[in-house]
Amino acid sequence: MKDQKKAEAIAAERMQLLSPLLAEGLDPAKAREIKARICEQTGLSERTLRRYLAKYRQDGFAGLKPKGKGRQPSSPTIPPDVLEQAILLRREVPSRSVAQIIQILEWEGRVQPGEVKRSTLQEKLAERGYSTRHMRMYAQSGVSARRFQQRHRNRLWHSDLKYGPYLPIGPGGAMKQVFLVTFIDDATRFVLHGEFYPVMDKTIVEDCFRKAIQKFGVPEAVYFDNGKQYRTKSMTRICSKLGIRLLFAKPYSPEATGKVERFNRVVDAFLSEVALEKPKTLERLNELFQGGCRNVIRTSRIPPWRTSAARKRRIAATRKRSSL
Repeated sequence: MKDQKKAEAIAAERMQLLSPLLAEGLDPAKAREIKARICEQTGLSERTLRRYLAKYRQDGFAGLKPKGKGRQPSSPTIPPDVLEQAILLRREVPSRSVAQIIQILEWEGRVQPGEVKRSTLQEKLAERGYSTRHMRMYAQSGVSARRFQQRHRNRLWHSDLKYGPYLPIGPGGAMKQVFLVTFIDDATRFVLHGEFYPVMDKTIVEDCFRKAIQKFGVPEAVYFDNGKQYRTKSMTRICSKLGIRLLFAKPYSPEATGKVERFNRVVDAFLSEVALEKPKTLERLNELFQGGCRNVIRTSRIPPWRTSAARKRRIAATRKRSSL
């Protein structure tokens, strides 16, 4: 294609579409079930899906780029602030239809009558995980959260963005809030990289992600929440090119990001201690945070397998003493 960016965007979409089928140890029956679900949700034929898989296995990410004219991705016709307001309206009352959301936006003067098309807004809401079908699925009762943990490191990384303290780093020494981005390994609970930044946008997530990869290599998958700093075309393209499965938590499911939330409580304790020193610069705050990560900041001080082994050794020693 002449437009390389459009070709890469389509390839990234196809890569994330195929990502559930690339999981290690996937049995044939489960693969057929996933293929059927993808075909049902997207309208693609199974033959097209097989063709995408064959091209990816043969040529990698480049094999997913369309060679001819192909299907052009629709241009963003809804301003980001209007889309965010539409999502808030859907979250406020999940049963609101797309037509009702558009009507409210028009009443509030955020858009002109007829400016937002129903099909376009419906497509954008589905991309962000707020379609009518998604909302019904999230509202289903009787679904319990199950604990899960990967068995090996670099299988899955978690990330989160947290509001930090205020530092005198603004113009003329004005107080300005900083923001913390962290990446944590699911199996070991190890803090791969964490850093405070002076702004909150997609660039800080990508920078932290890059530094974590430089330290510990490429993970098999990453698990993000639905924040706009994570749901970006550039992050999708990065993960697709590196062969990383990009996973997002369901809205209204805080238990899905429990490991990161547990770590955030540790960070809160760290910030309470740091407040006694009152760091004046971002560099000093990051220096203290990196020192904390090296020494104490883990969501789990001892990996689970070491905890189990230590427990078994204590039990064996107790039994040995009792037999004497």
